[in-house]
Amino acid sequence: MPSKFQLYQVDAFTNAVFSGNPAAVVPLEEWLPDSVMQSIANENNLAETAFFLKRATDYQIRWFTPTVEVDLCGHATLASAYVLFNRLGYLGKELNFYSHRSGSLRVLRDGDRLTLDFPADEIEKVELSEELIGGMNYLPVEAYRGKTDAMLIFKSEDEIRLLEPDMTKVARLNARGVIVTAPGEKTDFVSRFFAPQSGVPEDPVTGSAHVTLTPYWSRRLGKSDLTARQLSKRSGSLWCTMAGDRVMITGEARLYLVGEIYLS
Repeated sequence: MPSKFQLYQVDAFTNAVFSGNPAAVVPLEEWLPDSVMQSIANENNLAETAFFLKRATDYQIRWFTPTVEVDLCGHATLASAYVLFNRLGYLGKELNFYSHRSGSLRVLRDGDRLTLDFPADEIEKVELSEELIGGMNYLPVEAYRGKTDAMLIFKSEDEIRLLEPDMTKVARLNARGVIVTAPGEKTDFVSRFFAPQSGVPEDPVTGSAHVTLTPYWSRRLGKSDLTARQLSKRSGSLWCTMAGDRVMITGEARLYLVGEIYLS
């Protein structure tokens, strides 16, 4: 196993550093042991660290929070594409990732904007149970479950902005995390994402949550092209499109740091 690896830190879903969602990106020539990748992610202490390696026609990718490997991560995929396009000499306008948990994931480049082509989530309406709403200081009006996340619908952007969830109760949910969302004042919808059970109390900008959010808001608003804002302290902007059973999620990214990891 090599003892030195390149590390990039990229702020995703933003056009300026110190905003959006920071992700670590580690290009590999062969997979490291899972325990080593998990330790690197824990040491980085960011919402996600992405590891990828080149195959014949695509790049295999995996994502780790500080505590667990996850099925899908949008902002770290966007950050990985940014590194390939802007630092590692990838010349095309389209590249393909493959995840053993989520299948084929395409990224398109148009100037500074990068578009993720992700599978749409399948959501179902569920009861507003005490388990789901007990950790919230405002009462949601609807609840849904997707493949990995719970989603709570609220009345207004102000409620989303002022939510102060009880993280102890949220952590008990049998889900990767909980998405909270409402109509936006200047965008089609706003959201936040809480995942203490995955080692991320609040994620700054969650690309993967928008595969759940976009189908819901597309149906509710009766249109396929949507604008979105995630209302974390760092905040971030996204442009989302329903395209059959896929969701196109567009954003920008900025490089913050280049370094090296040394393993003894």
